[in-house]
This record gives sequence, structure tokens and C-alpha cells, in this order.
Amino acid sequence: MNRKPGIHVKWKTVTYRSVALLALGAVVLLLVAVRMTFPQFTASSVKAAGGLVSKVLERIAGMAPMAGSGVSTAQQAHFTALDGTVRVKKGNGNTWVTADYNVPLEKGDVLQTGSEGMAKVVFNDGTSYTVKQDSLIVIEENSANDQQQTNVAVAVSTGTVDLSTATYSQGSKSQVIVAGATASLAPESAAQVHNDPKGDQHEILLKKGSGEVTRNGETVRLADWEKVSFQGAQTHMEKAKEIGPPVPISPANMAPLFASGESTKDVEFAWTPMANAVGYRLRISRNPYFSSTLVDKKVNTADVTVTSLGEGAYYWMVQSYDVGGKESVESEKNRFTIISKGKQTEAINLELDPFVQHGHVIEVTGKTENGARVMVNGREVPMITTDGTFHYFTPPMPTGESVITVTAQTAQGGVNTQQKKIIIQ
Repeated sequence: MNRKPGIHVKWKTVTYRSVALLALGAVVLLLVAVRMTFPQFTASSVKAAGGLVSKVLERIAGMAPMAGSGVSTAQQAHFTALDGTVRVKKGNGNTWVTADYNVPLEKGDVLQTGSEGMAKVVFNDGTSYTVKQDSLIVIEENSANDQQQTNVAVAVSTGTVDLSTATYSQGSKSQVIVAGATASLAPESAAQVHNDPKGDQHEILLKKGSGEVTRNGETVRLADWEKVSFQGAQTHMEKAKEIGPPVPISPANMAPLFASGESTKDVEFAWTPMANAVGYRLRISRNPYFSSTLVDKKVNTADVTVTSLGEGAYYWMVQSYDVGGKESVESEKNRFTIISKGKQTEAINLELDPFVQHGHVIEVTGKTENGARVMVNGREVPMITTDGTFHYFTPPMPTGESVITVTAQTAQGGVNTQQKKIIIQ
């Protein structure tokens, strides 16, 4: 079949990327020609120019962002402690799963604790969240850019959460959101957040450092032991000064207490007296999250003796309360161990799995004897299963060579310590 006479136009698509690549190819040929024509052009000059061309090529091809572009990449957070009922719903799913140390937390994920549940979550920037009983949080943001600036934001939908920030790069953000109020915390700060949507009570207490809370265009700056509270219908936040908790004195943290040939021991507890306090509440537990307690008593002095404590590890904390019965926040939690004197110290079993690196965070797993406690670089592993298996994520570690020291110890005085070198690129 013959074509009809006329003008036929043939189109060829040419993209801007194609034009750019052709232009860069011409530049490369020009550099080669210059090198041959002008020998005084040093090899280093050509190499530098070639490096620039390579970076531009990568940019055009979409293989890498330009340095300093601020492009953010998603990060993962990890559980470092779990106790009781804790479950997770992934942001891209509709079903709840039981929380596990191997379940990473990402943007959009929801975490819920039961009436006997507690969880501690650590982000790559070092921010840690201790989610207490009957609480629900949502990870709103968790990212970092090529300038090492991090952005972490968590919404507390209901319940109580303790959080602390580490030292992070200038320009980074660490925020917690409560009922429309956003608290931005400075590095090396700590706060407690409480959200009661049923009772319409919302509080943000700064325990250490500095921060600011923004809501409905209003910004309130906070310092140590200052808090803001509000209800949904209120247009302004109320700022108040809280009484700080006592400081535990004895037993000191990680102190061994020896029982002379007896199965129990009387232990004296002491703490700093607080102005305006009419009494104190002492609590003692076998676990660091106080989901159950052995002692919960109120006294009107800054010391008290508790009798007949058996062998093993204990945790204790104290609060002060005023004439109206209002309690301070919880003090730091001290750990002590009662050991029967005279027992021989012997090496106990400690098996370490190969370390797993997650950026600057190291995952440490292993197994020791039943009932032993484990320390990683001086920090206690909060939860150890009944068969001695443990799982721990370190805080972010510095670039370069570091040593991880793992120590296992029983209440009878048995101990085993192992050290391994790691290199953070």
C-alpha cells in the first residue's frame, strides 16, 4: 500500500536528563583534550574535575542526594525492656502483635501497655521512653538527614510516659505530643507526660534540663520541676512549680548487702529530707518497673528500717507528699542485692551471641544462669527470662573503636565478665 503524499513528522522524546548527560559527556571529552594539549594541567586537577563530574552524574541519575541537601531517611527504634502485657500495631497493618525485642518500631506504629505492662523504647538519637501501665503511644516521626540531624516525635494518646533525651546534633528535634500540645525538649533533659482523655486532664512535667510547650499559639518555657496542665476547653495552659522528689541515699545503687549466716536481713533506708514535705512514701520491688511491690508504706521521717528481706536483688524508690497529700514524682530507683556472707565466689555461666549492629546501636543477646543479673557497660539489663536468656540494645555509641563489657552476677556472689571490641564506622 502506497503512502499518501504529504509531510510526515517523526517525533523522538529527549529528556532533560539525556541532554544533561550528553553535555557532561562533552565536558569529559573536553577535559581529556585539555590534558593532552596542556601538559601543565596536573593530574590532580583533572582528578578533582572528574570527581565533580561524577557527583553531578550521580545526582542526575538519582543515585545519591547532594551533600547538605537535608534529605531525611526513616529510622527504627527498639525495645530495651519489656514487662507484662505489651502489644504493637504496625503503621501499615490493622492487627495487634505481642511486643518482642526483635520487633522494630517505625513511624506510624502504635504501642500499648496493659494494666501490668511496662516497656522501654530507645531511639537512634538516644531519646528513651518508659511507657507505664495502661498507656498508648503513637510514633509520629523518626528520621535523620545526611547532616546527622534527627527528628523524633511521639504522641501520648493515653497514660503516663517518662522520657529522657541524650546529646544530639544542633538542629535536631525531640518532641512529645499530648492532646494538641507539643513539648520540645533540649538535649540532656527529662520529662514526665500524663494524658487522661476521659478525665480531660493533661500534664507535662519537666524533671531536668529545659524545654517549651506550644498549644493554640501559646508557648510556655519550662525549667526543672516545672509543669503545664490544661483541659481541652481551656484556651491557656497553667504553669506550676512542683516539689522535687527526695534523693535516695542508702542502700546505694548497686550496693551488695551481706547477711551474716542468716537467710534474711534488716535493711535501713535513708533519703534526703524535703522542705514542705510532711511525709514520704517508700516502695520496694523485685523488678525495676514496680509493676508489683513487696513494700509500699508511708512514714513521716527521712529514714526507716525494713525487716526480714531475703536474699536476692531489690529496687527501691521514694516520694514526698505535702500537707494536702499531693505526692512528688518518683525518685531515682536504686538497686541493691542481699548476699549471704561466707559463700565462695565462683565463675558462673555466661554465653554471648555475636553482636548485631544497628547503626550506632549494638544489640547484645546471650544466656546466663537462672536468677543472675546482667550489666552491659555498667547499665543493667532490665529483664532476663526464667531460663537466663537476655536481650539488650545499647545507647548510641560513638564512631570508632569501643569495648562492650558484659557482666553476669548471682545473689550468691558468682560472677563472670566478658569483653569484646566493636568498631562503629
